Amino acid sequence: MKIVIINGPNLNLLGLRETSIYGSESFEKYFETVKKNFPEVEFIYYQSNIEGEIVNKIHEFGFNTDGIIINAGAYTHTSVAIRDAIAGVKTSVIEVHISNTLTREEFRHKSLIGPVCKGCIMGFGLDSYRLAILSLLK
Repeated sequence: MKIVIINGPNLNLLGLRETSIYGSESFEKYFETVKKNFPEVEFIYYQSNIEGEIVNKIHEFGFNTDGIIINAGAYTHTSVAIRDAIAGVKTSVIEVHISNTLTREEFRHKSLIGPVCKGCIMGFGLDSYRLAILSLLK
């Protein structure tokens, strides 16, 4: 099984920025734990702060992998392009958020990508990614 994890803008700063919301662990460190816990899965990890690059990765992996887990960050609430890319591929996509976006600022309450994803997991910290992996393994 092959699963792609795509992180959007500012998620390269996990462990450094707003630790009261996002925690103090870097994604790279967490990703090592994920790979150890799911040795049967081939993982590909990609992070970009650039919308078009995220769209390109969805296109690249959206027809030849078993699932995509995406935390589009702020693009969740603004990107029609990422929404259209997800809608255009065959691979199941799970939307993930570290924080519960529904308890935050009102502009974070609406996801443009959620309606075209298989599901959404939010509010469980970095463990949201593990839960998404489990959902793809079923």
